[in-house]
Amino acid sequence: MDGSTQAVVGREMIAVRRLSKHFGTGPDPVVALSNIEFSITEGELVVVVGPSGCGKSTLLRILAGLMPQSEGEAFLHGTPIAGPRRDIGVVFQSPVLFPWRSVLGNCLLPVDVQRLGRDKLRARALELLALVGLQGFEHRYPWELSGGMQQRVALVRALIHDPALLLMDEPFGALDAMTRETMNIELQRIWMERRKTVLFITHSIGEAVYLADRVLVMTPRPGRIMDELRIDLPRPRGLEVMNTPAFGAYVRRIRTALNATGGIE
Repeated sequence: MDGSTQAVVGREMIAVRRLSKHFGTGPDPVVALSNIEFSITEGELVVVVGPSGCGKSTLLRILAGLMPQSEGEAFLHGTPIAGPRRDIGVVFQSPVLFPWRSVLGNCLLPVDVQRLGRDKLRARALELLALVGLQGFEHRYPWELSGGMQQRVALVRALIHDPALLLMDEPFGALDAMTRETMNIELQRIWMERRKTVLFITHSIGEAVYLADRVLVMTPRPGRIMDELRIDLPRPRGLEVMNTPAFGAYVRRIRTALNATGGIE
């Protein structure tokens, strides 16, 4: 792919309409999300950014089918999301690897659970491990890996069954700054090669601008979408893009919006 900005063209994959989430019953429930509306096109990498506690992770869990919404609807390819689905992969902040399983064994866990045929997908697992730079580590165990390597395993596990949608909930938030930058570069490379539809959650403004085709900015609780930016920066993006005036302008716009709502202390 050349360095020109890519126009994302495709059919609508995710549609969220008037979605709200309340916790608790009685006269004073906690409103986590209020009247969320957005859509994601096939092949897009969309990042949701917002302050801690604004409902970003709650939104992701609803889209993953792990939690019901209180009001509104969420659709994947026109079908309501009403529970966990095989065509959705999820990566959480913690890689949650089983210590008694090897790297390859952890990658194949969804295959075993869904009884998809281990022999058929073992080759895919090895291919994906090579893609994320873990060739030669197939038979190591989680305790032998760094935090960044463990998250690469979690990414392969989420991709092993070839999901239509990849949901990522602050997957690099627990990593040190240098490893986090490396993982952002790697995620961009993998996304450009595989062109999966990705919804990525973060509270880092710089990470959002670096990764995204579009950034959705959320208000503090109750979480709403208060701004949407299309990031018109060429790909592939090196870290040097963070020093450009265009990158700085996107960061300032998001920071200004968050400051206006009290999202940055």
